[in-house]
Amino acid sequence: MQLGIGLAVAAALLTNLASLLKHRGCHLAEPVRFRSPLRSAQGLAASPWFAVGWGLAAVAWLVHVAALSLAPISIVQAVLAGGAVSLALMAQGIFGHPVERRQWLALLLGGSGLALLVVTVPSFSGSHSGFAIDAMAGFEGGLALIAAGLVVGHRSARFDRHGGILLAAIAGTLFAIAGIAVKGLLGAGDVSVAELAAWILLIALAGGLAQYAAAAALQRGGAVEAIGLTGLVASAAQILGGILVFGDPLSASPLGLGLQASAFAMVCASALLIPARRDAPRRALASVAA
Repeated sequence: MQLGIGLAVAAALLTNLASLLKHRGCHLAEPVRFRSPLRSAQGLAASPWFAVGWGLAAVAWLVHVAALSLAPISIVQAVLAGGAVSLALMAQGIFGHPVERRQWLALLLGGSGLALLVVTVPSFSGSHSGFAIDAMAGFEGGLALIAAGLVVGHRSARFDRHGGILLAAIAGTLFAIAGIAVKGLLGAGDVSVAELAAWILLIALAGGLAQYAAAAALQRGGAVEAIGLTGLVASAAQILGGILVFGDPLSASPLGLGLQASAFAMVCASALLIPARRDAPRRALASVAA
């Protein structure tokens, strides 16, 4: 458990740094077009900043998988979400991105909410990888429906000015689908070749689509709002999956349940606060160009 938490801390730092590198690379590449995935991938790969960021993200993902194999998914994701403060520090201190006060508040609020959720969970040991296949299918299907609904909203002209935010939410939901599938595969035990292929296909499809959505969100939004919202949605969904799919326990006391409900409310409030003002993406793009 302790080793898993330590790996989760390392994964959080590596993921945030990789995302900031990819953000800079995205703004120096051609716009991502979902109808031309290969051309978009080639354009992103041609940017040295994005290539380095993607390589570092691959290392972070392997560390994340190792953490999931040793600790419950809710604990791992809470640690990852708690690293949101490091995102703001690196974005402002190393890359020169402006971080608004409301964004500092949002990151602190979201990270604190997810940490509170885990602190109030009763003590347990092990990796908590066991699950029922119907619970897994139902939860993953529900996340897929949410992602599809967000895609419909993104394509609507009514929500055009919120396109970057919706793309970040789509990416976070797809990352959650992939993350829960990885945790499920780690706990599936002996599986047939067909079952293994199905698991790998789900992980690859959700993860690949998430990468494109995340890159598009990075191009359309500021670093902190795009990266922070993607991570927040992914972590919150996976913590919920840990409870509903893998049986991570809730508090047994009324006080504990009240604190956990408050924690979810804090996460929702942080999601509303994290988007920057309308002129923030232009300021961020100007700082990248400089």
